[in-house]
Amino acid sequence: MKIALQTLASGLFGVAFFAVLLFLPAGTLNYWQAWVFIAVFGVNTVVAGFFAVKDPATLQRRMKAGPTAETRTLQKLAITATILAVAALLVVSALDHRFGWSHVPVPVIVFGDILVALGLGIAQLVVGQNRYAGATIAVEADQKVVSTGLYGLVRHPMYVGTLIMMIGTPLALDSYWGLLAIVFAVPVLAARINDEEKMLRQELDGYDEYTQKVHYRLVPGVW
Repeated sequence: MKIALQTLASGLFGVAFFAVLLFLPAGTLNYWQAWVFIAVFGVNTVVAGFFAVKDPATLQRRMKAGPTAETRTLQKLAITATILAVAALLVVSALDHRFGWSHVPVPVIVFGDILVALGLGIAQLVVGQNRYAGATIAVEADQKVVSTGLYGLVRHPMYVGTLIMMIGTPLALDSYWGLLAIVFAVPVLAARINDEEKMLRQELDGYDEYTQKVHYRLVPGVW
């Protein structure tokens, strides 16, 4: 129950984080696109709290996050850069909405919310398929390579969910200009993946063989 409450508290912090970075730059609370986006995130938080009760050890790994939780220098830098990119994405999207730099049709906004929900859903599914899928880069003593489910399609499905969510977020927030933040986030994500794989090859038994079976890291047929 404790980890479930921690998960919900973390979700509430995320809602507050989104609210500050959206409503302040927007200059108004009359921003329905932001409210819907926050609602989608909130529903995911409730679902994560439910699963925390079922498997608290797995959710505990997800709770250990942030630059200070990482042990590798590149990962600390990558997480910091990712947080800054997300913050920039939110602020630019809110400013875009406020000043009307671009106009996103309602169907596209809805599509953006669907992408956000899909990205969050993929992240939850990954946690269900791999109980060692933590928010930090680490290998535990009894950890095994997971090669089924989403891991049979790409080697880093959690990041697939993250990328889908990042693409959907500015669209959901009534902004095309917010997509520019993704241009900076993708190289950071690629660097994080490459460094993670370097460690996994060294420390996780069977990972080299897994890479021979599943060739793509993030996007099938591309990379």
